[in-house]
Amino acid sequence: MEIPLTPLDFLRRARKLHGLRIGVVDGDRRWTYSEFGARCDRWSSALQRLGVKHGDRVAYIAPNTHAQLESFYAVPQLGAVLVPINFRLVADDFRYLIQHSGATVVCAGADHLAAVESIRADLTGVAHFVSLDGPRDGWLDYESLLTDASASFTRPAIGERDLLTINYTSGTTSRPKGVMITHRNAWMNTVGMLAHWPMTPADAYLWTLPMFHANGWTFTWTVTAAGARHVCLPKFDGPTVFKTAAREGVTRLCAAPTVLIMLASSPAAAKALAPRGVAVMTAGAPPAAVTIQRIEDDLGWSVIQIYGLTETAPAISICEPLPEHQTLSQDDRARIKARQGVELITSGELRVVDDQGNDVPLDGKTPGEIVARGNVVMAGYYNDPEATEKCMGDGWFHTGDAAVVHPDGYVQITDRLKDVIISGGENISSVEVEAMLLRHEAIQEAAVVGVPHEKWGESPHAFVVFKSGQSATADALRTFCRGHMAHFKVPHDFTPVTELPKTATGKIQKFVLRKGRANINAQ
Repeated sequence: MEIPLTPLDFLRRARKLHGLRIGVVDGDRRWTYSEFGARCDRWSSALQRLGVKHGDRVAYIAPNTHAQLESFYAVPQLGAVLVPINFRLVADDFRYLIQHSGATVVCAGADHLAAVESIRADLTGVAHFVSLDGPRDGWLDYESLLTDASASFTRPAIGERDLLTINYTSGTTSRPKGVMITHRNAWMNTVGMLAHWPMTPADAYLWTLPMFHANGWTFTWTVTAAGARHVCLPKFDGPTVFKTAAREGVTRLCAAPTVLIMLASSPAAAKALAPRGVAVMTAGAPPAAVTIQRIEDDLGWSVIQIYGLTETAPAISICEPLPEHQTLSQDDRARIKARQGVELITSGELRVVDDQGNDVPLDGKTPGEIVARGNVVMAGYYNDPEATEKCMGDGWFHTGDAAVVHPDGYVQITDRLKDVIISGGENISSVEVEAMLLRHEAIQEAAVVGVPHEKWGESPHAFVVFKSGQSATADALRTFCRGHMAHFKVPHDFTPVTELPKTATGKIQKFVLRKGRANINAQ
């Protein structure tokens, strides 16, 4: 008899096989998988007593805590739909996302209660507000409800194509869209992660990646499936990462390239605390080869890259290492690791196609758009059939990412289609120019955008963040670039800034730079 594919089954197995093993660490608190599972059951029971039923939406605004992790099991096993919201947004954003999702319960961490309280009168569809971090006037208390609840609740039948979560996109160019992820989507992605990046009960996973971001790239379930240890990290900075990693024996973590840059740029005293041999998965933006090389050289960590989107649950490719890569020079290995790679065995089919829908040649030069179909592609955008039809109407999900395919079949993103710079009829990859700038010894971060140019139509303009105590003139940077790339790709202008505008998941907001609306302080 078949049973539905659902990531909830991973906790059932972990409780059975690893019940006495520490499964969750949050500061000084520790829970075995048996204790963690019991807490999830009691919270399911409490939610059911509050009236939550199959199909209802429950929104969370919280950092990487045990309570947030519990939501990924307690809410779905009721047949309800979890809505993990980016906690770095503002009250107006919370209002829109809660209203759009139709959430009937809102659970919030201490730092976000005031923001929710300020819009509470507008949230007429919300029946209950729950404080996750202790009693607050006018709020139900999470721990009290959980402690008072029975571990028994009515388990509804759950189909593998039932909605598991609604994850909102960053909404950098329009209102955020609600990505509908099914139980099957998440199960497939979890198994694919374990197939390509195996974990065991001996591993400890540090939560540097926000759980709200595409369900923590499904590691909310992947770590449990392996019987490994979740190490929660509510507050993030370099020294805390290194200190926690050393204390808890961390072996794995995930991070966007901007986070890797921050870790690699941490003070030497902080990096000295870092344990060696940590395996790192990166995604969210194409990393520069030099960033990967710095992490591996400075910290003794190993980096692997995946590629995907919130709409693909999220991984559809991985830069899988091959035996022949080991014979290459360190620089060449880092360049290959900067590619987005090949399909995961569970994700489905990935292609790079031209404007007519034909596969581009495997020459590493001809650009096309990445399209995908298969087991991890979302069910669609919540309450937005027009947007769903626009990106999936022909049976393929159109990512909007421009890429080339190398002779070995490995895909490499050259840009977002909307970020390609066309100067004098030549296509310029902003990603390529940024990667070159990051090789300059004085530069910590770089973003390149196209700006109007009277003669060439567009020209590349670079925004650069210098390393502490270092700088370089525009002429020096221009000369550096000309020594390593075609002259038409060299930025015409350079703007030093103290920071680059980013989304909560570390992606640089180039539209802000283009429109000149960033809150940027020129040096």
